[in-house]
Amino acid sequence: MTAPTPIKKALKPADVEVFAETIGHYFERITGEKALVRTAYLLEIEPPPQDDFNGMIIVHGSYQGSVCFAAPRGLLTHVLMRMGQQEYSDADHLDIVGEIANTLAGRARRVLGEGLEISPPHTFTRAGRALPSPASGTPLVIPFTWQIYAAVLVVHLDVLG
Repeated sequence: MTAPTPIKKALKPADVEVFAETIGHYFERITGEKALVRTAYLLEIEPPPQDDFNGMIIVHGSYQGSVCFAAPRGLLTHVLMRMGQQEYSDADHLDIVGEIANTLAGRARRVLGEGLEISPPHTFTRAGRALPSPASGTPLVIPFTWQIYAAVLVVHLDVLG
């Protein structure tokens, strides 16, 4: 006998707002300047947007899927500068993009509950490959700007239950 397939539901607007608020909070806390979060939209085409550097968190538990932070080199260099870093290698950029993705997913976990189990970040450059998301629904893109830079958070989650 096989286990029943869990019912998958879409994220609620309140869930999406958690991620949007998390972006603004992160940049304000780290840099002193809040990010301007724009209107989220459903990603009807493939593949999800990627940028110079990307940090992806795979999610399991009462949510299933992925959260991916994609940002240009300039944004990440400025964040590193604000943090007092003096090195700006590709490895430093991959470290910070993974740290940001992990922080955003971790903060969302505190609000959405312990049922959001997050993996360590998978980082990659524009030329690299994202891990496949275990979600089946349509990804949601949350675009934002910080200073002159545009970046996105791609939330691709199914709510199980």
